[in-house]
Amino acid sequence: MGHQDHKSLVNEEVFSAPIAVLTVSDTRTFETDESGKLMHELITKAGHSIHYYKIVPDSRLAIKRAIEGILKKSNVSAILITGGSGVSKRDLTPESVSTFFNREIPGFGEIFRALSYTEIGSASMLSRAVAGQTRNGTFIFVLPGSTSAVRLALERLILPELRHLVWERTK
Repeated sequence: MGHQDHKSLVNEEVFSAPIAVLTVSDTRTFETDESGKLMHELITKAGHSIHYYKIVPDSRLAIKRAIEGILKKSNVSAILITGGSGVSKRDLTPESVSTFFNREIPGFGEIFRALSYTEIGSASMLSRAVAGQTRNGTFIFVLPGSTSAVRLALERLILPELRHLVWERTK
């Protein structure tokens, strides 16, 4: 069965995926978190629900604790993380998150950077966007902190495949 066959089955089983949103930043607040707000808007517009939202500092311990808390207390299908995915000393999100991966989804980062290249050029190589699946089947996506990167990742990659991903994990 090919991916289009899977998608048609998924479309027959219309459902809403519960999502957790995590913003990694030392400076953003709930009032100034434009990327987090955009995630909320796009996720709910696509028919999914936000079950958790938090802003954590650029700290491995804070990021890991937040993810552990989400995985223990929440039955979410995916955790979408924005921020901390660049190359500065404070960008620790990919390293902090990858320890939770049972399976990496390398195509996400590869395609994200390729699409980003058409918009921002060579600076796209500075993104360390990653995705993977935890032992319990939760998908985690790490995105850059800019609103344009969040829009690109959600509209072109994550939301078009989210129902399919969740459906696959139950099969």
